[in-house]
Amino acid sequence: MEMSKTKKILRICLVVVLIALFLGLMYFILNITGLWEKLNSVDKLQTIILELGFWGRFAFVFLQFLQVTFIPVPSPILIIAGSLIYGPFEAGLLSIAGILLGSALAFFLGRVFGKRLVVFMVGKEAEKKWRAFLSSCKYTFVLMMILPFFPDDVLCMVAGLTEMSWTFFMVTQLITRPISIFLVSYLSSGQVIPYHGWGLIVWAIIIVSSLVLIYLSSKFNDKIEDFIKNIFKKRKKNNENTK
Repeated sequence: MEMSKTKKILRICLVVVLIALFLGLMYFILNITGLWEKLNSVDKLQTIILELGFWGRFAFVFLQFLQVTFIPVPSPILIIAGSLIYGPFEAGLLSIAGILLGSALAFFLGRVFGKRLVVFMVGKEAEKKWRAFLSSCKYTFVLMMILPFFPDDVLCMVAGLTEMSWTFFMVTQLITRPISIFLVSYLSSGQVIPYHGWGLIVWAIIIVSSLVLIYLSSKFNDKIEDFIKNIFKKRKKNNENTK
């Protein structure tokens, strides 16, 4: 028993050290190349990706992968930069590839290496807050992954600490990520809703509606959870009766 516990601690320590080294290496590379100061600017990111030519697509996917777990770059900034370069559709597909891989890795880290690593990555308060929420509101997680106001990267990693199954997590990602990514990709381009005239009214309605939806989902999350659970139970029962 003691030996297995020691091995587990050593394994966690090794992973933490490797992640710290990886983060240090990434920061060194980004800092020495001047990319670190440009990561939070759409215009500067656009310039960087364009300068890479053919390899820009691979760099874009890699950056989307990293932003889920390792580098503090909001995904909408990358999606908008990609949309300006490759167009909303291609940028959306590239973003989906990188973000899905990053989300799977985040969940894997939480599931395999446990609380200590997650606390190290996201902080004690965030881990405690979102773990308590996700443990009782698994289905509300689906809504949270669609709306752009929640910390998706933190939620994915903390979800690995809960009883959420790999299947439920990945199905949720496959459904919600394309929706949220393509919404940001197309809406940010200004092709669907312009940033002038009637578009300003529509943008105001979208923002207000999103805020109301967030408020209602947080206030009535127990009822939403029960409602969704009942739907799944009824469908399961109907499937059993038809067999």
